[in-house]
Amino acid sequence: MKKIQIVGLVLLFGAVFLGACHKKDSSAQNAALPVSAIKVLKTDLPWNMEYPAQVVGSLQVQVRAQVGGILKARLFDEGAYVQEGTQLFQIDPAEYEVALQRAEGALAQAQTDANRTRRDYERMKKLRADNAVSQKDYDDSLSAYEAAEAAVKVAQAGMSDAKINLQYTKVLAPISGITGKEAQSVGSLISPAGNGLLTTMVQIQPLWVNFSMPSSQFYQLAKGYSEGTISVDAKEGKSVYVEALLSDGSVYPEKGSIIFFDSSEDVKTSSLAMRAEFPNPTKQRILMPGQFIRVRLIGAVYKDAVLIPSSAVLSTPTGNLVYIIGPDNTVKAQPVTVQLQDNMYIVSSGLAGGETIVSEGLIKIRPDMKVAPQIKDFNLPQDKKPTVPSTAAAVNVGGFEEAIERDEVGDAQVLPDSNTPENEAK
Repeated sequence: MKKIQIVGLVLLFGAVFLGACHKKDSSAQNAALPVSAIKVLKTDLPWNMEYPAQVVGSLQVQVRAQVGGILKARLFDEGAYVQEGTQLFQIDPAEYEVALQRAEGALAQAQTDANRTRRDYERMKKLRADNAVSQKDYDDSLSAYEAAEAAVKVAQAGMSDAKINLQYTKVLAPISGITGKEAQSVGSLISPAGNGLLTTMVQIQPLWVNFSMPSSQFYQLAKGYSEGTISVDAKEGKSVYVEALLSDGSVYPEKGSIIFFDSSEDVKTSSLAMRAEFPNPTKQRILMPGQFIRVRLIGAVYKDAVLIPSSAVLSTPTGNLVYIIGPDNTVKAQPVTVQLQDNMYIVSSGLAGGETIVSEGLIKIRPDMKVAPQIKDFNLPQDKKPTVPSTAAAVNVGGFEEAIERDEVGDAQVLPDSNTPENEAK
């Protein structure tokens, strides 16, 4: 009898224990999973495109000797800034001074001959009127006078040539800019046809910066502009301008404007050549010709862009998706089409803005799962918020907007929507 009672107690305790475990498992299954979540942002997003670039002078000239002779003096400091018209070199002028004196003498002699033949001609003209000389004598005097007048013109040209050659012994700066190293030292015998290069000069006010935009990116920009999803319209207060980023990460104080936009694609690089002009009113050397920098094209804006953080997108074999949190805190998988921009995704389809989505730990989430969302702030960083440049910085969009409207990109293709870094502005 006692044995039966013991067995009954064991069975009773077992049933109680299994019931408690079942309730514990059921409670664990019904517990909501804490997750980080954000509200999908819908706002204007600046598309600040950045590219490698090289600085060049707006003018680069070779200073050459135009006459030969011994180089007598260098009158500038190498690497100095000089104004246009400043004398840089002096070539020995002695032989050219003699040549000028000879030309002046030849002109005086020609003018004397012209005066003599003119007087002879005037006498002959009077005698011919009285029929006192033959027609041949009259014609000969006229021809001699005309030949003397022509000789005067030749002598005048010779004197002008001598003056020019003498002036060329003073080698002047053809532009205002920075001088290079001397190519010929003082005492060298200079020949225009041989070693006539004396130095080089570069104009640094203004400066030019050459860079290239991938043609696929330009096509995407042009397509967005034509569809109204991207704005580069200066009339709306958003002017396109260029910033130069220095090697230490700082920004060059002057804003640049695009002055050249190639009309055809470089088939070797699939890009479009562009040039920006930067003012350098104080002739400072923060930017120097030949320097490699980066430039940022500012002013294009995605209008009403739907934005989510990159951590909120899950890449699957069938495409990209996000988890939307419903009113009852149940998650639903939502396929999306996205494009990477500045460590965020621009959503082309799948979200409209304002939805609550899971922002982190997506690998733990399953459809129809209950979650406990912990809403975090998601806003544009301060440097990504659209701003209107000051009057001094604003530069008319000019040819850039015209090029966008023309859509002159050859056979360029639209970048496919993807969450891969290849779609980020290179």
